[in-house]
Amino acid sequence: MMTTETKAAGIQSLQIGLNILEILAMDKVPLKFTDIQNRTSMTKGNLYKYLATLCQFGLISRNPHTNTYTLGQKLVQLGNVALGQSSLIEVVIPYFKKITENTNLTVLLAVPSIKGPLISFILSADYGINIGAQMGTHLPLSSSTGVVFSAFEKDVITKEWKEAELSKLTKSKIKQFQGEIEKTRALFFASKTEPLINHVSSFSVPILNFNNELLGAITIVGITETVPKTADHHIGQYVLNVAKEISEYFGFKK
Repeated sequence: MMTTETKAAGIQSLQIGLNILEILAMDKVPLKFTDIQNRTSMTKGNLYKYLATLCQFGLISRNPHTNTYTLGQKLVQLGNVALGQSSLIEVVIPYFKKITENTNLTVLLAVPSIKGPLISFILSADYGINIGAQMGTHLPLSSSTGVVFSAFEKDVITKEWKEAELSKLTKSKIKQFQGEIEKTRALFFASKTEPLINHVSSFSVPILNFNNELLGAITIVGITETVPKTADHHIGQYVLNVAKEISEYFGFKK
């Protein structure tokens, strides 16, 4: 909880203002003046000045009918600019280079599309391997990437793809698949023998943003004998930590 005590470093007034923004973001519902005051322990006079200033710059918005405060449109504009300046591919490239160097496995990035997970970037291991997919390939539900997308994508973009893929499965297969989804949500990890080509396996982990929305999935591909099948394997843990760091860059907090 933010107080008016002096901080060791930084500009105190800016820290207080940013804390108010964070409070509004974390609650996810409009807050009254008294709600914000209770969370900040500020005096009414000081809090009023901060809220008035933040409203003036469009960082927060006050509803005159309910007398409640929410985050303002200015933050949306700034957020869109920030995302435009650092696209997901640009962010993951240096991480992917380290993954291939440390694991000698191929790594790919899949992003949501209306036809399912779309491969948007591939970094192949030095020895090379035919993974049965190229840039622009859509991955099926039966792939490790497909499982991750089903577990974490909120059906906004891939809803029709998922429904079409599930319609091909028997009731017993659907039940089995639901079990895989639950396990993947718990572990943030899914592994599969790839359906696109024999003797190739993969595991996938999600990249999430500040709103717990799926930005994409990191998928590690290689010869079946070389690809971990469980999250507790040291390579699985390494890639999970990479995904966590990328997700935190986009504001994700577990």
